This record gives sequence, C-alpha cells and structure tokens, in this order.
Amino acid sequence: MIKFWKPFRVILSIVILLMVAFIFLDFRQNISSSWYQTITYLQFVPSVTRFLTVAGIVSAGFIVVLLLTLIFGRVYCSFICPLGIVQDVISFFAKKFRRKKFRFKYGKPKNMIRYSFLGIAIIPLLFGSVILTGLLDPYSNFGRIFTNLGRPLYISTNNLLAELLIRIKVYSMAPEQMASFDIPAVIYSVIILGVILVMASKWGRLYCNTVCPVGTFLGLLSRFSILKIRIDQSTCNKCAKCAIACKSQCINLKDQSVDFSRCVGCFNCLNACEDKSITYRLSFSKKDKEPLKVVEQAPEKKNPVNQSKRQFISDSLVLAGAMLGIKATARAEDKESKLIPIEKEFPCSPPGSVGLKHFNNSCTACHLCVSACPNGAIRPSLLQYGLEGFLQPFMDPSAGYCNFDCTVCGEVCPTGAILPLTIEEKQVTQIGIAKFVKHNCVVHTDGTLCGACSEHCPTKAVKMIPYKNELNIPEVEPELCVGCGACEHACPVRPHRAIYVDGLEVQQIAKKPEIKESKEGSLEEFPF
Repeated sequence: MIKFWKPFRVILSIVILLMVAFIFLDFRQNISSSWYQTITYLQFVPSVTRFLTVAGIVSAGFIVVLLLTLIFGRVYCSFICPLGIVQDVISFFAKKFRRKKFRFKYGKPKNMIRYSFLGIAIIPLLFGSVILTGLLDPYSNFGRIFTNLGRPLYISTNNLLAELLIRIKVYSMAPEQMASFDIPAVIYSVIILGVILVMASKWGRLYCNTVCPVGTFLGLLSRFSILKIRIDQSTCNKCAKCAIACKSQCINLKDQSVDFSRCVGCFNCLNACEDKSITYRLSFSKKDKEPLKVVEQAPEKKNPVNQSKRQFISDSLVLAGAMLGIKATARAEDKESKLIPIEKEFPCSPPGSVGLKHFNNSCTACHLCVSACPNGAIRPSLLQYGLEGFLQPFMDPSAGYCNFDCTVCGEVCPTGAILPLTIEEKQVTQIGIAKFVKHNCVVHTDGTLCGACSEHCPTKAVKMIPYKNELNIPEVEPELCVGCGACEHACPVRPHRAIYVDGLEVQQIAKKPEIKESKEGSLEEFPF
C-alpha cells in the first residue's frame, strides 16, 4: 500500500495539469462550460472568491480542499494545484540535466517570509480588495503564464505545422490568428516563471513554502490532519534517503522529525525508505517509541523580507517611471495631431461583471477569460482600473469587439467576477455607451463617404443621418447601445478614433431596437 501512494499522485497530478493547461491553451474553445467549471471548482483562491461573490455552497470547492487537508495533509499542493505540479515537472527535469547527483537536504522554515506573504494576501481581502491575493494566487499565476507565454507558443506551433501541411496539400489543420502581446502581462509572467524556475530547480517546493499564501494557509491547517508522515525511530538508521528525496526539505534526521506544515504530500519519502521506517498513517497512532515532534524553528536572524520589500518598491518606481514616460511621449505625439484625443471616464469590464466595484473586488486576474475570448476583445489591463486593478481584464475595442452572441467569458470565470449570462441577457447588457467625436470623423474632416461604425453596430444604436454635400454622418442612440465596441473597432481613423466606447461604472440594461413591421401585403396578396 505504501508504494502505491506516489504512482497514484504522479498519474493524477499529470492528468489534472494537462486538463487545466488545455483550458488556457485551447484557441478553438470547443469545451463545454461544465467542463471548465469541473476543473476550476477545486482551485482554492478562485473558489473562495466565488463563494464570497456568488454566496452558495455550490461554489464552495475550497471546503472540499479544507476537508482533504484535514484528512490527508497538503495533498492539494501536489495533486490539484497546477502551479505546484509545474514545479514538480521543473524539479524532475532539473535533476536529469545536472551533472552532479542532485540531493535535497533539510532546510529551516522561513516562517517570517511565508507568514508575511500570507498576511499580504489575506489582510487586503478582508477589506474587499482581491488584487494582492490574485497576484500571489498559484492558480492565477499559472493562468497568466500559460495565457501570456504558453498560448502564443502553442498557436505559433499550430500555425507552423498548418503551413507545412498546406505546402504538401494537406488541409487538416488551419492557421489561427495570433493575439496581440500585452507587454506588462508578458513581463510579469516572465518574472514569475523565472522565479519558479530557479526555486524549483534548486530547492524543490521552496516557492510553495515561502511565497505561496495558499500553501502557508493549508500548512497551518495540516498540523491537525488525521494522516501524517511518521518516522519510526526504533527502526530508522538515519540513512538520509528520505531527506534526500524530500522536495519540501522538511525531514529533519537530527531529531527524526517532520515539519508537516511544509510537507506537500508528494510521498517521495515513502518510496525512498528501504527499511519502511517512514510511513503514512494516523497522526494519533502510538506505534513509535517516542511521539513525533513537529519542528518549530525560530525565525532566522537574517531577515530577507526588508530587502525584498525594498526591491519591490524599487521595481515599482522603475515601472511607474517607465509608464509615465510612455504617457508623456503619447501626449507629445497628440499635440502634433489635429485629432481630438479620446478620454474615457471608465474602462469597460466584461459583460456580466455587474460593475467596476464588483469586478475589481472579485477578479484574481487568472486571464482565463482573456484566453477564451474568441475575438480577442478582452485584454489584461495596466492602469485602466488604477493600481488596484493591475492585470485585471478589460474590454479593448482597439484589439477586438465583443461578439453579440458570445457568452464565453461568463461561462469560464472561476471566481464569479463575471457572472454567466444567457444570450438574451447578454444582448441587452450595457457595459458602456458609444460616443461620437465629429471633429475626428473623415466625413467631417475629409468630406468622404464612411459608415463603417453604423454597418458593424449589431443593435443599430449608431445610425447615419444627413450631413452636407449629400453625405451622411453617424449619430448614436445611447439607450440602444450595449458597448460591444464594434463601432470603435471598425472606425478607420487613427490614432484617435471618431467613435469610441466609454465604460459604465455600473452595467445597465439597454433597450431593444424596435422592429418595424412591413406594410406590404402577404405573398398571397402579391399581384404576380
């Protein structure tokens, strides 16, 4: 039975990793919404956020995780968490490519760091802000990495293979359009991936036991779990094989104890011990001659937290300076243009997000909606929502428009930040209102024909009215507009468009366009 635990863990974790990765990488989005929800149900932070937002036991997948932790320990970190499984994959290949034999060794717990990150994640959440929780959430970090780095590589590979097959007249694969890169999101994803690569390749699950707030929280709970890793001190010969195999570096052979708050339940130690001196059994078992001592280490004297904070502040200032420089450059370019700059009061949050307050307080920026949007209309934000909404998705008509019949983003959202809508509800959900800037329109400035905005409007909120010289110019009926951005996306004017969508702080219901009945007679009455 002991030898069974590790193979079971490896098989199940690989299956879950492939399934979660696929929902972020699949550019055709042909998976049913129930399939998405089943996969994301047990992801801890999205489940907690959805429970607080939607308020229902159906959304409480995190309760299942808590129960599993109380019984088996931190198995969530090795079986269910996709970012944790990625670290195992990195650690596995790192050992294969090392020239010297790779060995883990016991490391003292860095409690000051881990509890600081836990506080950073929990305290803002108690006050209604989810931004720091989302930036530290392992599932959301996994999503950002796979959406911003993995998906472009995935689509590029598909397009390359499609091109090669087309050359030999095989048309089984079709090339897909590559979404535009969002530099801030890509940079953040590269930094997180780099940190994980270094930590996982050298120290195994150090990221889970220092940075990840979910790991720290479940570690506190796992102290009271029913089943634990136990060392039989009467038969243990201190060969160190279990400690060498322990990627959490939590087995202390000096006093033959296990820091179960850091054990992620990988069960590597069970297979490593040839004498069967290390077992996985009931925590209140009296088989050992001496009771198990849980390692309680005092915080290290050298505290790297302050240095990390200084580095974080320094990086933030550099990023802010760069963004200000970009903004100043953009303003300088605007002065040279004769067009009136567009100034949006609010960004557009995805349909079903209720309003900006609800969305900003619920979205963990996992970017699953970014990956799922078929038109690429949803993109990660920089400062569109302010600092509290960093990397949270927003509707960007310059990249794409919101499909009138699409409800995918609400179906896949794991946190409840975007609530699911029926097609009928979606088609009257007003996320913003189009505004026309006559001074920028080519009909006014160049005296040329143009009706692109009106032609692409699905609700006929933009109509063409007589202007001068037998020309027609756009006019917006705000009560009919849903803010889909089709008009802004179609407008040919650059750099400042003649029509744009200004978001609403709270989403409204638009009026349905009146369909005028034909006054002509029926076919039976037609004279021919």
